Amino acid sequence: MPSLLTPELIDFIREHEDEAVDRLLLSARRFPGVPLPFVAEQILARRQAKEKLPTWYANRRIVFPSRVAVEQASSEVAAGYKRRLFAGDSLCDLTGGLGVDASAFAGVARQVVYADRDPACCQAAEENFKTLGLTNISVCQGDAGEVLAGVRADTLYVDPSRRPGGDKRVFALADCAPDVLQLKPLLLERAPRLVVKCSPMVDITEGLALLPECEEVHILAVRNECKELLFTLGRVYRPGNAAIRAVNVTASGEEQSLAFFPGEEREAAPREAARVEGFLYEPHAAIMKAGAFKVVATRFDLCKLHPRSHLYTADRRLEGFPGKMFAVDDVIPFSGKALTALARSCPRANITTRNFTLSVAELRRKSGIADGGDAHIFATTLSGKGALLVVCHRVE
Repeated sequence: MPSLLTPELIDFIREHEDEAVDRLLLSARRFPGVPLPFVAEQILARRQAKEKLPTWYANRRIVFPSRVAVEQASSEVAAGYKRRLFAGDSLCDLTGGLGVDASAFAGVARQVVYADRDPACCQAAEENFKTLGLTNISVCQGDAGEVLAGVRADTLYVDPSRRPGGDKRVFALADCAPDVLQLKPLLLERAPRLVVKCSPMVDITEGLALLPECEEVHILAVRNECKELLFTLGRVYRPGNAAIRAVNVTASGEEQSLAFFPGEEREAAPREAARVEGFLYEPHAAIMKAGAFKVVATRFDLCKLHPRSHLYTADRRLEGFPGKMFAVDDVIPFSGKALTALARSCPRANITTRNFTLSVAELRRKSGIADGGDAHIFATTLSGKGALLVVCHRVE
């Protein structure tokens, strides 16, 4: 297969990477023989990949089949986390896309099959795997059902497209392509382990009901933003017995993790706070998505401000808490007058609402407090005390 990126095109992209793409496309007469639509797509894709896929971005010989492929691909951080979900000797990625996940799995599996129904993705993936020196990946073009007919593996990985019919996004498993629910019997016949990536918008309880073979649920956040929801399935029905692991990868690469079973959350009985103590704790986004609102309190011996506030307090600094820790500077009963007074002493602040009647935008509009600075204001509710403004600063 001829290379999609010639040395001349690599140099051309490097020289014009910071130019306006629309202007470049109108300059065809200046660059006879240069495939400007292809070049423009590479430039746009590289811009998307710069933060998400730094290793791929740094390699000038990597070719991107489209900017959409970069948008839909896992980040390198997420792909690196997923390597631990592999079990056995061989793996088949049935929805290969850009190939980021397959390349990560290739670091732990003896043999990886990359499959995708898009010929352009397959061509780019084959070239990129050679560029990356990944000799244990084979490329197979076809949709998941076709590929399954000729593949057996220890682990199957599938990331159904949430844009199966165009630009409109869908989230329900049955609406994505391929339809994992329809294919599930065949998938588990072909491999004893199945890893399914879902949209972070999917309800975990609903997902577990649809996938009763689930052994573990992994909620992955990167820099406190939920990125991936992963279900690992085996061949045994275990409804309600799946372990749930909520993980946040911080900017420094540290993993903040909390693992629990749904039954633990149902049975947990955290203490309610009588007041806001010297430290305030906010769980990371993956814990919030997991719904571990009570377990996180009992596990770390914290008091919960209110059953629906999902903020926690203690009189001590707690090392290893999976989320953010704040030192409390002031606790103010909420009123319009108190908000106005606070704006004079704190003209700039990061504002968060938890179980509060007003939104962040409404609080800013009423108070005039600008965004930014080191101060944090939590507008929330304390059991028995009503609405409060908790003024604090972040403790690393």
